[in-house]
Amino acid sequence: MSSDKRGAPDGLWMKCEACDNLVYKKVVEDAHQVCPECGFHFRINAKQRIEYLLDPDSFTVLFDNLESIDALNFKGQKSYKDKLAKAQKNTGLREAAHLGVGAISGQRVVFGVIDPSFIMGSMGSVVGEKIARGAEYARKEGIPLIIVSGSGGGARMEEGILSLFQMAKTSAAIKRLQDAGGVYIAILTNATMGGSMASWASLGDITIAEPKALLGFAGPRVIAQTVRQELPPGFQTSEFLLEHGFVDMVVHRKELRQKLISILRYTVREMPAFVKQTTKQTGRLEAPKLAAKATR
Repeated sequence: MSSDKRGAPDGLWMKCEACDNLVYKKVVEDAHQVCPECGFHFRINAKQRIEYLLDPDSFTVLFDNLESIDALNFKGQKSYKDKLAKAQKNTGLREAAHLGVGAISGQRVVFGVIDPSFIMGSMGSVVGEKIARGAEYARKEGIPLIIVSGSGGGARMEEGILSLFQMAKTSAAIKRLQDAGGVYIAILTNATMGGSMASWASLGDITIAEPKALLGFAGPRVIAQTVRQELPPGFQTSEFLLEHGFVDMVVHRKELRQKLISILRYTVREMPAFVKQTTKQTGRLEAPKLAAKATR
């Protein structure tokens, strides 16, 4: 494809960072930000995730008053305060975690997105708190929890041990939801790494991954240097983890909404084990009694 596009307006073409092909931007947008040549899934923000997956105008933000503080007075090349301020300005979000209540084909869900544009989607105290509160809200309301990861930064080093605490807190909250009979669907995107992958991101009742996403704790190069062995082809990709049973399915982004509709219909509407109602008295989820088997 010639790069000499005389007379063509700027911004019509873009270069794929995976295959290096020039692709028509409108085609990429129509495919939900996926390269038509190689299938590479570009990173997208929380607003786009909501637009692609939820019913129009169904999303209501939860816990938006939470905001990180620099408890350790962390100093690096840039201060933590400066990093937070820049990320807030660039994304329009207060934190990497964006949670709320929405609907998918009419089914209410607690829906969360970890925006990779906000300090690489890394998990600090507020991210962990929002995920934990989202799981508790889903348990009390008797609706599914869906979280789309984008935590390529893992635990946030600027918060030290405070960020690592979030691994236990989020895991415990999700376990309470699951023990109550709730459904948690984890959607893993490129990249999901570190403490996030070692806690809430890997705990889904159903785990979906986007194609060719990098998923793991430490990166492949770090592991290869540690074990001093050549790693298998495709190590830590979605497809490799599907083959080895870590994820349940790999789904193209444009097909993800329809896949979620099918999963929610199966888990919430058709399987009695997952059909739950919230009692106003206790706030706990209880399985409805099954109809007695007809006898002659």
